[in-house]
Amino acid sequence: MDILDAILLGIVQGLTEFLPVSSTAHLTIVGKILGVVLSGEQWTAQVAVMQLGTLVAVLIYFRYDILSMITSFVKENLSGNRVPVKHQSHDSRMAWLIMFGSIPIVFFGLVLKDIIEGDITKNLFLIGAMLIIIAFLMALAEKMATYVKSMEDIKLKDSMLIGLAQALALIPGTSRSGATITAGLFLGLEREAAARFSFLLSIPAILGSGLLQMIKVLPLLTDQNIISLTIATIISGISGYAAIAFLLTFLRTRSTGAFIMYRIILGVILFIVAGIGLIQ
Repeated sequence: MDILDAILLGIVQGLTEFLPVSSTAHLTIVGKILGVVLSGEQWTAQVAVMQLGTLVAVLIYFRYDILSMITSFVKENLSGNRVPVKHQSHDSRMAWLIMFGSIPIVFFGLVLKDIIEGDITKNLFLIGAMLIIIAFLMALAEKMATYVKSMEDIKLKDSMLIGLAQALALIPGTSRSGATITAGLFLGLEREAAARFSFLLSIPAILGSGLLQMIKVLPLLTDQNIISLTIATIISGISGYAAIAFLLTFLRTRSTGAFIMYRIILGVILFIVAGIGLIQ
């Protein structure tokens, strides 16, 4: 992966990590076109490291929310005057919800580790199928959603169900934000609230995966590849910040319909190009 490849992959990673279109799918497609997709394990590791850039984007964009959650959680749970959970502030309870909501992806990520890192998850037919399947679920969620719940209305059951949906993102083509926003809509959340919780819920998953994979992949890389991967990670953070700001603004007044159509079209195109062997 040279510098130009790194810049392009970083842009793709950042923009698609938070839009409900699947960053892994787009990175794999672009990576195959550029000829930089290596073995399943090493490519998975590089993608996870690039996601650390988007993690920084989330931390910066939601810095006040995160600081307030940490401060409230420590004050109300770890100090001498502990407050019963049901009486804790919204910020402290939100920290609990994110922790519990992260359990499913941690569990399934460890159990299915070998499959996730295998070559089957780079299969374009699988990616195309998941793009289309999740698109139909997104359409169904838009039809059935009531849009009556805000962030303050999210309960433990909601966070666990959204966390289970996040675990689906281990399958390429699903989209972490697509799955979690869709789950939020099914549970009655407003579109913007579903997206905000989705982004906050991504923090533990991206952090854990990125750090573990970075430890694994760095010994396998040359100095040039380390530089390229660093550049890709930085670029992904910049474009990721822009994607967060765009999507939150977009969902205040619009549905996910445009992303649904995009996913279906891209999925069909992948079936065609994979079928004729245009992209291996």
